[in-house]
Amino acid sequence: MTTFLLLRHGETDAVGKSIMGWAPGWHLNRNGQRQAEALAARLSARRIDAIYTSPLERAVETAAAVARPHSIEPRRDEEFGEFRMGEWTGQLIADLDRREDWRRFNSFRAGTRAPGGELMLEAQTRMVRRVQALAEEHRDGTVAVVSHADPLRALLAYYLGMPLDMMLRFEISPASLSILELSDWGARVMCMNVAEDT
Repeated sequence: MTTFLLLRHGETDAVGKSIMGWAPGWHLNRNGQRQAEALAARLSARRIDAIYTSPLERAVETAAAVARPHSIEPRRDEEFGEFRMGEWTGQLIADLDRREDWRRFNSFRAGTRAPGGELMLEAQTRMVRRVQALAEEHRDGTVAVVSHADPLRALLAYYLGMPLDMMLRFEISPASLSILELSDWGARVMCMNVAEDT
């Protein structure tokens, strides 16, 4: 069995306000740094054999905090990167809420492509494919993965047998922990969205 500690990065100034996507330069804000340190402290007593992270700054900074007590070097992996938002990148959520294509995306995630970006199914596929490969590579180990809200939701939806159109029914908060176990007999989601204030 391989245990995955699925971690969302800490808060940035854009969380809940605008779509960052793959735009560079978005770092943890002061609260996000505090969240990352608190997450690291919570996980410091747990066995962690490897840490993989999205290459985006906010995830790398969160991964570095989690890795520090374990003396592990996080490995950057594009497969764990943010959902590719295409033309929506950098836009305010309040502005997007007035767009028909954005509203359709939020009600029909499985079949609506972000303009110039991904289908959620493509993001889910890359996440699942990589986790399955790491389960083979780290048999009987514990692997931390630092990623982003929508890719983590899509990954968990797959193992829960939930349609992508319903993935917004559960939250993945900044600096939250979800635990997934994979073994030869199948998968178990042990907990979801355990955050500082839950």
